[in-house]
Amino acid sequence: MPEELAITLSPERLDEGSPEERACFGLLTIRADGVNLTEGFDSWINGYRPGPLVSGYHAAEWLAWNWWRLRWEPQSSSPTWWRAHKMVSIGEGYIWPNLTIFSDGLRTALISRPSSRPNARPFRYVGTDPCILASSRLEAAIDAFVPQVLARLRDSGISETNLDRVWEDLLAERANPGVALRRRLEALLGADPDEATPETIEQLVRDADVLGKNSISELAADIPSGGVVWGADALREVARSRGFDGFQDISGLAPGTLPQAGANSPAWLLGARVAKTLRAQLGLGATPISNKKLADLASVSERALLADVRDPDLSFVLDDEQSGCRLVLRPKRLPGRRFDLARLLGDRLMNPGSEKLFLATRSRTFRQKAQRSFAAELLAPFEEVSVLLKGMALT
Repeated sequence: MPEELAITLSPERLDEGSPEERACFGLLTIRADGVNLTEGFDSWINGYRPGPLVSGYHAAEWLAWNWWRLRWEPQSSSPTWWRAHKMVSIGEGYIWPNLTIFSDGLRTALISRPSSRPNARPFRYVGTDPCILASSRLEAAIDAFVPQVLARLRDSGISETNLDRVWEDLLAERANPGVALRRRLEALLGADPDEATPETIEQLVRDADVLGKNSISELAADIPSGGVVWGADALREVARSRGFDGFQDISGLAPGTLPQAGANSPAWLLGARVAKTLRAQLGLGATPISNKKLADLASVSERALLADVRDPDLSFVLDDEQSGCRLVLRPKRLPGRRFDLARLLGDRLMNPGSEKLFLATRSRTFRQKAQRSFAAELLAPFEEVSVLLKGMALT
């Protein structure tokens, strides 16, 4: 049964403020899969409420304006990230839920925490366990909530508001594939609409036509974490001059039989399952994977692992018509190179299709998290590590 997410606003009376604020004042509740994310203690009534008394207009405006970043931008350490993902940033004189919302591209996390002060007044949020659901459920919840707020405005004879303009623009952007791609890339870069460097967006859009929009999205998501804006030509040059031939033939691994990415499974579970399936297919059991065996799995020379060279800022596989399929590994030391090679192998297996570029980055997108889990399980199966640790504890 799919997880449900509902944002609702029950009318309450407000005698001051702007017309929009008064028309949309009420009890705001956010429920995810039966769990109330907005519950708190109201000191005015000396009891618990399912949510705060706020203006739904400001909440709808915030959700609509930040829609692209809420939908696509993963968790980040950027100092300005919180403004687009934490409801406390709405302001306007209200005590908003201490709720953080972010997506890895397929799944959305809603993190409800208690108020920072245990004696907060007049409303103290109690918080609850994190809720993670398909990102499509967030889309559906916002699509239901904003029209509800707009209807409240119309009932009060209010039209042509800023919310109207933002929402109409958003719907038009989502309906236009070209504009939607640009907005998605802006969000992955950690930028609001039209706030990213135009040259960067244009380059990413051009490269998406050649290398695939999903791969370029992964590249964009790495930039806020300290990554470099790599163009297709620069990637080709690095692959040609400093890469290794590889990944031409991994058909023997039967990728079609492996679990594929989807919103119903967390990234770590998908990656671990694929690694376990691969180990079983190859009859590896719990045996360690040597450098040669790992290189053979990726049809690459063992020299790619042993090379004592720190390559550029990125580990990637580029399938280019001119130079063929080339591997570039970023880490200098062997353990890091083994891990990144395993990540790229997992990414190739979990994402079959027409993509030309496969990347191992620092971001927290679904693909990157699944890669890390795959590599960890492939190189050091959790069950075997657990047995080893238990044995060490006994001795």
